[in-house]
Amino acid sequence: MFQLDIRSRVPIYEQLVGKLKELIIHEVYQPNQQLPSVRVLAQKLTVNPNTIQKSYRELELQGYIYSIPGKGKFVAPQATTTNNKKVTKMKQELLKLLSEALYLGIDKEEILSLITIAEQTTKGVNQDD
Repeated sequence: MFQLDIRSRVPIYEQLVGKLKELIIHEVYQPNQQLPSVRVLAQKLTVNPNTIQKSYRELELQGYIYSIPGKGKFVAPQATTTNNKKVTKMKQELLKLLSEALYLGIDKEEILSLITIAEQTTKGVNQDD
């Protein structure tokens, strides 16, 4: 599945949130697919179940997963709304990064190329295609 760095300064639950987000974004976990149970994942990663539960709770708050009582946790379908605070904040941060990149001499074509690569990896398409 994936490895967690126990020596990292980043808390384990944050590492887990990041790894699971990455798997969801790259569509390793498909929309509405059930995630491993807290106990199973805790055993696989040799992590306290409370840490897994905390990570799942954070992912649910961020809208990446949803829960069905008695059934488990599932990957949320991609949101189609763009009015939420998170998207607005992300656009502002992206604008700052793009401005800085242009200032440092990265040209527009290279930035557009990076966007294309990001789009392809998000949709699970290999760059060699």
